[in-house]
Amino acid sequence: MKQASDLQRQLAAVNGKSYSLYKELRGSYRFDDYILSLDRVQGDPFAPPSALSAKIPFKDTGIPKVYTEKKHTRIALQDYLTRRLAAQLERFSFKAGGSGKSGLLASSRCGQTVLERTACQITDDYLIVRFHGGFPANGRRINAGALEKMLFSFIPESIEKALFYRNMDGNKLEQVIFLADDQHAIRGELKKRNLAAFVADGAVLPRESGISDRPMKESVPFSSPDTLRVTMELPHRGSMSGMGIPCGITLIAGGGYHGKSTLLNALEQGVYDHIAGDGREYVITDETAVKLRSEDGRFIKDVDISLFINDLPNGRDTHRFSTLDASGSTSQAAGIAESIEAGSRLFLIDEDTSATNFMVRDTFMQEVISRSKEPITPFIERAGQLRQQAGISTILVAGSSGAFFHIADTVIQMDCYHPSDITGKVKALCEKYPAPGAENVPPFCLPHSSRIMNWPKLLEQEKKKHKPLKVKVHSRDSFSIGKETVDLRYVEQLTDSEQTASLGKLLLYGLEQLTDGRRTLDEIAENLDEQLHKQGLESFFSGNAVCGFAAVRRQEIFACLNRLRR
Repeated sequence: MKQASDLQRQLAAVNGKSYSLYKELRGSYRFDDYILSLDRVQGDPFAPPSALSAKIPFKDTGIPKVYTEKKHTRIALQDYLTRRLAAQLERFSFKAGGSGKSGLLASSRCGQTVLERTACQITDDYLIVRFHGGFPANGRRINAGALEKMLFSFIPESIEKALFYRNMDGNKLEQVIFLADDQHAIRGELKKRNLAAFVADGAVLPRESGISDRPMKESVPFSSPDTLRVTMELPHRGSMSGMGIPCGITLIAGGGYHGKSTLLNALEQGVYDHIAGDGREYVITDETAVKLRSEDGRFIKDVDISLFINDLPNGRDTHRFSTLDASGSTSQAAGIAESIEAGSRLFLIDEDTSATNFMVRDTFMQEVISRSKEPITPFIERAGQLRQQAGISTILVAGSSGAFFHIADTVIQMDCYHPSDITGKVKALCEKYPAPGAENVPPFCLPHSSRIMNWPKLLEQEKKKHKPLKVKVHSRDSFSIGKETVDLRYVEQLTDSEQTASLGKLLLYGLEQLTDGRRTLDEIAENLDEQLHKQGLESFFSGNAVCGFAAVRRQEIFACLNRLRR
């Protein structure tokens, strides 16, 4: 392995020369406390910045090894170190100066959720951090002096201050680990107590704005209704009380702007752990929960939507339904079928973003349009069956139709962000207002899928051109693979564009390594999910992993594969 002094000599040799000669620096160099690797070197000062990594023997960091022994605390530690390194690098970013991205220094920008990222990896023996750097140039000529300042001053100082225990507040780090332990304990309690979700007393649910996920200042703290309050003994926080939402069918009702959707949004994001001070750090939801909605215009391929839609006038087979331009009802039916395949145990639905004719049909409409003329079996008639026969709970925000009250096991009213349990009151009223008729409901049968995943033509075309199939991330909402765009606008529980980048990487791996004309979509998704959990995101890179990717759930993997148009 080369030494840091070798890197200095190489820099001196290329100073002032063509920018492309920077590529000769690629490799690993031993510094005093770590090994610095230049994993990918940009070919132009205006191109995406170079990828770098530093590998430190974990014992040398001084961080207590016990923090890495459980998966959830290891991920919390990695997240904490990523945030520290990003903050240190930002202090020096662009201080080296030059053209284009010269002098940029950056790691992953973490939001309010705790995600496993390629930016920081802790193995049995090493701490590995990955980040980006813009190699400096004057015009398109190498500015070796500026890069030497980055590699031998800015980066070493950032690593020293961010990653070594001697420079940390040990109590603050301990609290990060304790919080991860407590959050993990609550998830365990959900299963033991047959709860779909938990919202702690004192939680701050409203967000700062529509474009900020930070907690709103001076907002109303959450307080559980007495009838739904549960108390848990956590390993570090001790006794904690809050609202336990039972498994079953839960309705969230209330007037407009009183906090119904805010509560649902907090539950959507409760599948992830949140950082201390977020306000939602003790809002914990079944980790398989899926937010469902209508997606007009969505692509659907060979999905069994027969649980909800049958006997279409054109005779189309709803056991293998396909369309390039789905309606609101067919898209929502497909979303439910796909989520069942993905193993979801909890559906989160907002009436405002659902197809009305898919959700409910009142008595008057049933009198006007007979069941024999209506191909849709509404969700209201299937929700109870999904719970009883498939073990799938539903939390539903309703604001217009009283029909949902008849199927609810629990009814929560939001009033100025204060929840009340009005289940008893609602049940009494249900006796005065009979439920819509539900006669001749088609038999319940879970969706069946045996879809074969195959994309051979495009792969062959790219091979003939001697071009690798490329993935380009456009935003949190979409990425392209080859010439195909995968639209993830309505996969609402994606919280970070690095998760979108990971879905692109997983899809590319699945297409190139797993599609063989025999494996089903389910089998490929299972394979990707299993490899992700056992071997990590790094295993999907043919060479060295780079910064910029975050872990995704099995549910989002299924959603991504289902939205690939070819």
